[in-house]
Amino acid sequence: MAKQVIDAKVLANHKLNNKYFVLLIKPKKKLELIQPGQFLQLTVPNAPEVFLRRPISIHDVNYENNTISLLIQIVGKGTQKLSLLDKGNVVNIIYPLGKGYSTIEKGQKALLVGGGCGIAPLLYLAKVLKKEGIDEDIIIGFKSKEDIIEYELYNSIAPTFVTTEDGSMGEKGFVTSHSIFSSLGKYGKIYTCGPEVMMKAVAKRAKEAGVECEVSLENTMACGIGACLCCVTPTVNGHQCVCTEGPVFNSKELLW
Repeated sequence: MAKQVIDAKVLANHKLNNKYFVLLIKPKKKLELIQPGQFLQLTVPNAPEVFLRRPISIHDVNYENNTISLLIQIVGKGTQKLSLLDKGNVVNIIYPLGKGYSTIEKGQKALLVGGGCGIAPLLYLAKVLKKEGIDEDIIIGFKSKEDIIEYELYNSIAPTFVTTEDGSMGEKGFVTSHSIFSSLGKYGKIYTCGPEVMMKAVAKRAKEAGVECEVSLENTMACGIGACLCCVTPTVNGHQCVCTEGPVFNSKELLW
């Protein structure tokens, strides 16, 4: 799969709340084929103090409009600068990077589990699965009702269930506390992304139920191409770069 290093114009910057925003960008050339779960590295323009590219999950892809959507959480100086980008600004991106989620057999049902900004790669995945005729359920977890984003969007694709730690919306507790986890055997595969502690819990429950589980890791990255080795994670196959061998791994491969 070819990688592009290319400028992309910002078409929109939509603020969801004080933590999250969606950046809509349009690369100058025709989009490469993007696998759900892959990511890109982008520059932070007009910010010389932020010299490293930022790794961002690909939230959605529209091949007809030649656009990529990025759901971003404001966590530091780089993402704060990105949140201030205006329509017409230009960013430079390297994409598509990494290995994404694998397919599921026709006739099997999928469960997508996201926590916080970890829901980002699951939107494009949900759309691809739906297009392939795969039945699916989605669980998204947040701390509180005011943190919840894009529920209606996910629910328009597949039945979407919510958990909040304080019980202000949906079922109270963590995602693995949801009643769906009492009947995991009906799923052929679980796809998850979110905080590591959440993914570990999801993977544990999947293993107990005998269900395949794929997780998307979020390690510190600088280059995105396996050169700097700062995103290495231990696996049953030795230490592997999350940016090239991941970010998506079968949970059974990881030495958590």
